[in-house]
Amino acid sequence: MCGDPPNIIIGTSLGYSFTDFVTNTGVIAAVCLIAVLVYFYLIFHRELKADASKPVDYSSLPSPESTITDKKGFAMSCVIFASAIVLLVTHAQTGLTVSTIGCLVAAATLLTSWKYAILLLKKVDYKTLLFFIGLFVVIGGLEQAGILEIMAGFIGKISGNVMVMVAIIIWLSAVVSAFVDNIPFATTMIPIIKSLSAAYGVDLSMLSWTLAMGTDIGGSATPIDASANVVGVATASREGYVIKWGLYCKKMMPATVIVVLLSMLLIYFRYL
Repeated sequence: MCGDPPNIIIGTSLGYSFTDFVTNTGVIAAVCLIAVLVYFYLIFHRELKADASKPVDYSSLPSPESTITDKKGFAMSCVIFASAIVLLVTHAQTGLTVSTIGCLVAAATLLTSWKYAILLLKKVDYKTLLFFIGLFVVIGGLEQAGILEIMAGFIGKISGNVMVMVAIIIWLSAVVSAFVDNIPFATTMIPIIKSLSAAYGVDLSMLSWTLAMGTDIGGSATPIDASANVVGVATASREGYVIKWGLYCKKMMPATVIVVLLSMLLIYFRYL
C-alpha cells in the first residue's frame, strides 16, 4: 500500500489495509517480478556475461562508512524509518491512517533534527501540495455534478462484461500513466470504479487491484513518468551511461506490456 502514491490514495479512499495489498497486488507483483527477470536476462545476457568477465578493483571503491558524517543523526533516522515501516504495516490494527503516520514521522524528523527544521520546512514542495488540494476539490465537484457517473456508465456500456471492463481499466490506466502523472489519474478513477461497482454489481476490490496494477506499472514505460525512472536515468548518466528515450522505451515498453498482460490474466484467474 505504501509502495506507490496511487496505492496510498486507493487504500485510504476505499478502506484497504497494508495486508490487503500484500495478499492481492503483492502476489501479482511477485509473479510479474519473475517474468520481468526472465525478460531482462534474455535481452541483456550478453552484456551481463561481458561485464562479469571484467575484474573489479574493490580497493578503489569508497567505504560505506565514510558517507555517514553524523552517526547520531544516522541512528535516529534509522529508528524513525523503522518505526514508520512498523506503523504502516500495522495501521489496520492501530487504527492510524497512512496520512496520520506520515505526519507523525514528519514531526519526529523535525523534532530530532531541530537545527535544520526551518531548512526542511522550506524545502517542502508546497506547490505540489496545493496542486493536489485543488485536484481533490475538482474531482469532488465532478463527482457531485454527476460527470464521473456518466464516464462510468460509458465504460460499462462499451465493456459489455466484467472481463472487458477489467481489460479497459488496466490498459487505460497503464497507457495514461505512461505519459501523465498516475496520482491524479488514480484520484479521478476511484469514484468511477465505485460507480461501476454499484451500477453493474462488480466486486469493488477486484476493480481496485486492477486500477492499482495499471497505474503502478504504466509509469515504467517511459523515463519521465515515475520518480524512480528519473533518478535511475540521472544516476546512470552521471556515471557515464547515457540512457536516451529511444533506448529506454525500446527495452522497457515490451516489459511493461508483458507485466500488464500478465497482471490482467492473473486477475482473471484469481477473481473471475
